[in-house]
Amino acid sequence: MGEEKFTRYKLLSKISFKSTEHKGGFRSSGFIFGLVALENMGFISTILIMFTYFMEDLSFNIPGAANTVTNFMGAAFLLSIISAFISDTFVSRFYTVLIFGVVEIVGFTFMTIQAHDTSLHPDPCGKKSCIGGMIKVMFYTSLALLALGCGGVRGALPAFGADQFDTSTPKGLKTQGSYFNWLLLSTTLGAAVGVIGFVWVGTNHGWWWCFCLSTIGCVLGLCMFLLGKPFYRIQIPVPKDSPFLSIGRVIALAINNRKAKLPENPEELYENDTNKDFTGRKLTRTRQFSWLDKAAIVPNGSKPSELAPWEICTVTQVEEVKIIIRMLPIVLSTVIMNTCLAQLQTFSQAQGNIMNKKLGKLEFPAGSIPVIPLVFMSVLLPVYEFVFVPFARKFTKHPQGITQLQRVGVGLVLSVMSMGVAGIVEVKRRNQSRINPFEPISLFWLSFQYGIFGVADMFTLVGLLEFFYKEAPVGMRSLATSFAWISMSLGYFLSSVLVDSLNAVTKRVSPSKKGWVTGYLLDKNNLNLFYWFLAVLSLINFAVYLLLASMYQYKKEDDGLLTTEMASTTTSIAMVSTSENLEPNEDVKG
Repeated sequence: MGEEKFTRYKLLSKISFKSTEHKGGFRSSGFIFGLVALENMGFISTILIMFTYFMEDLSFNIPGAANTVTNFMGAAFLLSIISAFISDTFVSRFYTVLIFGVVEIVGFTFMTIQAHDTSLHPDPCGKKSCIGGMIKVMFYTSLALLALGCGGVRGALPAFGADQFDTSTPKGLKTQGSYFNWLLLSTTLGAAVGVIGFVWVGTNHGWWWCFCLSTIGCVLGLCMFLLGKPFYRIQIPVPKDSPFLSIGRVIALAINNRKAKLPENPEELYENDTNKDFTGRKLTRTRQFSWLDKAAIVPNGSKPSELAPWEICTVTQVEEVKIIIRMLPIVLSTVIMNTCLAQLQTFSQAQGNIMNKKLGKLEFPAGSIPVIPLVFMSVLLPVYEFVFVPFARKFTKHPQGITQLQRVGVGLVLSVMSMGVAGIVEVKRRNQSRINPFEPISLFWLSFQYGIFGVADMFTLVGLLEFFYKEAPVGMRSLATSFAWISMSLGYFLSSVLVDSLNAVTKRVSPSKKGWVTGYLLDKNNLNLFYWFLAVLSLINFAVYLLLASMYQYKKEDDGLLTTEMASTTTSIAMVSTSENLEPNEDVKG
């Protein structure tokens, strides 16, 4: 980039930042929370009715419907990386949310049309899926648009909300941590309304009504989000290479220079003294992944200023890639938990459909049973924020009471318990159904597994979003927060693989020559064994997570300085004394 062009962008960025000095904070976040609540009313309720809608109206069988739902969820969360890439590189996070919000509305509209028009429903055929022709085109087009829109909004919105807080002050650092808790509370309150209201309307008056209400909710949420524009801190993306190109360049140069020797003096590695990085930051070299440092070796007889960007990287660019690499094991170690979450949105729905749904004289929709963990979370989140965090802060001196990785660890333990309880409940349900199928056990037995997992999700999701945002390089924060959604995506895809793989294996080795979960009749399956298999898998995963978390090095930044270093932090589930320094003031964020 030429000096004149750089100066022009730098001036534009400073003007943009100064114009946001009296903006942001919880005043602007209120509009974001409104969008989150209204959008999740539709998104969560749609997920919960999809399984039954696919079976009843679109003639899928149990594993076919389950895999279609989990594949849709996996695609939706995986596509969050697209909006993260766009908002880190081309347009602001504000406009990214608007663009993908419109796509989501179009997807919901198509879903509503197909659900309402019975000519777009296939005839039963007894196969895994009966859709074909134009019905199939309409079905997968609506799912693709909905997945792209939902994932796109999630890829940019959490980071945009966190941008509203100035973390250069102790107050700003604390309020940003609170923001992630209130973000989840907005999600749970909106989801609770959708689970109770939208699902009830869809169950009793037609599934298309649920999709229609979801569309209206998204439109209202996007309008509310747009009204908050005068109050937002809208930050212009840094005009530089995309995060993917930056990462690729560092790795490519490190491989190309693999035979070169690192200088004995680390200061001989290339760093741009004028620091033409709009974040105003430089990162100090760390010893971990030292092979990447070879990307910053200055070729003999060359002047760094005369080299092209693809011929040499700065130490700061190398350290940014190291941070991303350190995060990847944490992402992978939370995938199994999200595989467990997928079961509560599919097979637990199948259980609820054949249980006693009576609540006094009213019939409670099976799809609304997740309201129980949502109520738990809505109550526990304020307790966590106003009681636990101040109490824990006295002992740990950590702004959020416990570290983000400790919070994630608590969630992983609870997910193990949830799957164990789910297996026990299924044994009780199946035994009663075989004894007297006309007197099934109450639907509310499922509240135990849902409740435990709801609390687990409260700990894990917020912990991951805050962890990825705070640890990420400034210009890659949307990309980093999308890691939480990518973990969910991989969990849903793994769920589909596990169902098919376990069915194939157990069909061969079981005495009945049937898979654990197959066909239409749940009473003839061994869903409890599948739940317990996931519990064991989750326990092993937690042990691996403990090892990875104990080795993770938190990013530590010095007040007022333009350098960073990595502080080794041993992380465990027990509260330990851990402190993280405050982030320096940021003139511009990507």
